[in-house]
Amino acid sequence: MLRKVRASPHLMAAMAALAKSKDGMSDSELDDAINDSSEWTTLWVVRQLTALGFVEYKVDFFGNPAKYQMTDQGRTALSVVTGQPLPKQSAPPVAAAAQAASPQSASKPAQP
Repeated sequence: MLRKVRASPHLMAAMAALAKSKDGMSDSELDDAINDSSEWTTLWVVRQLTALGFVEYKVDFFGNPAKYQMTDQGRTALSVVTGQPLPKQSAPPVAAAAQAASPQSASKPAQP
């Protein structure tokens, strides 16, 4: 299956773009990354990568566009196909700040 993914320039372009994106990509951003100017091709690419488990669709309930994000399985597949290790994605700034704040607040005693 990975040979078929590697043979498709559209699938490889989408996977490479999604791997570089920290926050994921919307439909229009992914369409621009594939650079085919065809919404049908983008839809086909998204369906293929989602069916393989390489990409997941994250919905934002607060009005921002939904985004496609690379899964760990997709990162592993891209690494195998390209032969290059991929850097790990860092946590979003909000999550990183919340994690950093929680140990500090637990170590401080409560003040009256």
